[in-house]
Amino acid sequence: MTAGVLRTPPSARLPLADRVMMPLLRRLLRDLEGGTLVVSLPDGSETSFGSGPQVRISIDDASLFRRLATRPRLGLGEGYQAGEWRSDNLPALLELLVRNAGRAAARHPRLDAFAASRPRINRRTGLLAARRNIEYHYDLGNELFRLFLDETMTYSCAIFEGPDESLAEAQRRKLRRVCERLSLGPGDHVLEIGCGWGSFALTAAGEYGARVTGITLSAEQASLARTRVDDAGLGDLVEIRLQDFREVRGRFTKVASIEMLEAVGERLLAPYFSTLSDVLEPGGLACIQTILIPDERYARYRATPDWIERYVFPGCLIPSLGAIAESAGGLELVELEQIGSHYAETLARWRSRFLARVDEVRALGYDERFVRTWDFYLAACEALFRAGLLRDAQLVLQR
Repeated sequence: MTAGVLRTPPSARLPLADRVMMPLLRRLLRDLEGGTLVVSLPDGSETSFGSGPQVRISIDDASLFRRLATRPRLGLGEGYQAGEWRSDNLPALLELLVRNAGRAAARHPRLDAFAASRPRINRRTGLLAARRNIEYHYDLGNELFRLFLDETMTYSCAIFEGPDESLAEAQRRKLRRVCERLSLGPGDHVLEIGCGWGSFALTAAGEYGARVTGITLSAEQASLARTRVDDAGLGDLVEIRLQDFREVRGRFTKVASIEMLEAVGERLLAPYFSTLSDVLEPGGLACIQTILIPDERYARYRATPDWIERYVFPGCLIPSLGAIAESAGGLELVELEQIGSHYAETLARWRSRFLARVDEVRALGYDERFVRTWDFYLAACEALFRAGLLRDAQLVLQR
């Protein structure tokens, strides 16, 4: 292991938080494992930590140290949004840091306790709050999402057969996998909770002959989904509603919900599964694809602030399998497949497409802070899946 000294530029008179944080970072990074972190400081000096494959972080503004000292859970992402630092390989850098975070916390329990000392704010769970939360992310504009999603307009984990397969084919495989888990056929009426831009509804109706009622809280999604349904000539089989899951009435033979559960939040987990139980015919099946937090990390995760919740998905909370089991009520889990190994590649494809078309993103009116926020979001999620700190699964439940 090579470790240098983090040096303050002689001409800089840094605030106390910055002067304290620089040697503190040296303590946290000196036992880095699984790679070499090369740190470039604002004065042009460099220092290295760890051993193995190199990844670089260039700190351009010493304000980053104050952010990390005062907002340890949020500061790294906020500093990237503000342009205070950059990296030659952002996903690899973040993966190296998250893989070492647990060991650093164990070595420095007081610092870890301070980082965890900011409780989550109480989340509002009313219908208006839910609509606002969804609008914040999904109503950014269909043209933005077109720039980095594939032609199916599917915004969830794909399932790849090989590295050379197109993202669109991998997404179609995932959609068909959900249909097959539900044993869909022409006699089924499916409720899709969180229908997005209609990719599942088009597959379920167009390839399996099922009736689909899709619901979303995003007006932008609903508008495009309806257009796509009409263009496919499937208006007699598919209805798209602007509706919250708590407002659904009636009975359905099947329910599908693909990476919508994360947006529900902890307080509405039980009402969500109660809705599934209420609307499903006896013996009916539900296929829920959801991102998961490992059970051993859930208590800590749910108790402390999260950068993605603050800046990308307000109101979200990723469940654990244990939390789902406690909330599922009379629904029986009959099948589960982990597909999280495919999510890092899905996210890498999205980020590559986003950055390749970043000039078009700016042309839509999005500023540099927005670009850096989404760059960090996609890279951080990729890193978390590669490190195994996030998972994804398709669950089949039966009433």
